[in-house]
Amino acid sequence: MADAIKPYTPGQERFGSWLISRVGRLQTAVYEMTGGRVWNTFLGGPVAILTVVGRKSGLVRKVPLLYLRQGEDVVMTASKGGMTTLPVWYYNVAAADTVVIQIGKAKKTYRMREATAEEEAVLWPQLEQMYPDYKAYRARTEGVRHIPVLVFSPV
Repeated sequence: MADAIKPYTPGQERFGSWLISRVGRLQTAVYEMTGGRVWNTFLGGPVAILTVVGRKSGLVRKVPLLYLRQGEDVVMTASKGGMTTLPVWYYNVAAADTVVIQIGKAKKTYRMREATAEEEAVLWPQLEQMYPDYKAYRARTEGVRHIPVLVFSPV
């Protein structure tokens, strides 16, 4: 099939990682400066700012991420746009006891756990409805890596 979704090339991944980093910093600054009133979506999906302390550097790291509400919980994915490697922030979150998530003006402390396979089966259709490009991200990583679904619960 000529139109089948294929993994990115190494060059595409280098450029994509560079672009995600630069745009992410700008989006985070604008989001925080406006209390989440501006640049609070990405291609129609809602965006929150995840703050975590770097596991090696000890520095505060902030990243804008798409999110889905599930009651008091916040659900996010470590998709990195469907690239072959996990995003660096994932390792920081996995190593941290807690993180802070800003949605609009509100900032709350959360503890993360990875969704079970059963939970993922329920959450992926909801995530893909919220942000349809997740389907392509999953297709790109099929057989390459698993995209973790992360559930953040308030502390």
